Amino acid sequence: MSKIIMKAGEATVFSEGKDVTAAMPEIVIGAVDGPVGTAFANMMAQSKGHTAMFAVRDINQLVRPASMMVPKVTLKDSTNIELFGGLVQAATADAILDCVIEGIIPKDQVNDLCIISLVWIDPGCAALAKEGTLDKADMYKNNYDATKLAIKRALNDEPTIDELIANRHKIKHCMWEDSWDQK
Repeated sequence: MSKIIMKAGEATVFSEGKDVTAAMPEIVIGAVDGPVGTAFANMMAQSKGHTAMFAVRDINQLVRPASMMVPKVTLKDSTNIELFGGLVQAATADAILDCVIEGIIPKDQVNDLCIISLVWIDPGCAALAKEGTLDKADMYKNNYDATKLAIKRALNDEPTIDELIANRHKIKHCMWEDSWDQK
């Protein structure tokens, strides 16, 4: 049994000028016999437009800890579905495995843990992919880097509550208008 009951983390990684390749995974990692394991098992039922799938490195290569990916946005066309179930799936699985290799995730706990990762796919990716102008290498890198960072942050309880308190009036959400009053 894992000592990790439930940890949460997130990260955003993007390349300047390439907003559609941004990655913003939100993950929970925890024991298979705890609340994350229960949620993981319940995700085996599908929801239209938000199909959950395992993170696999390739056919017959389910990553450990077992990990479930769910898109944050409704996937409406086959191009975005293929990006989710191919490029993003590979980046996510590779990042998880490298977290084990690098000791971020304890190797002796990989069969006692599971991960749920909510994954962003910008709806604009489909048009660029169809035109042949989507930077797939950049999209892979951003998803890989963001997944590793989200896992690291989750397992290290980052940001700390002290950091959040210290930055309460220094940092505001990037989508929050400057002209709005912030209390």
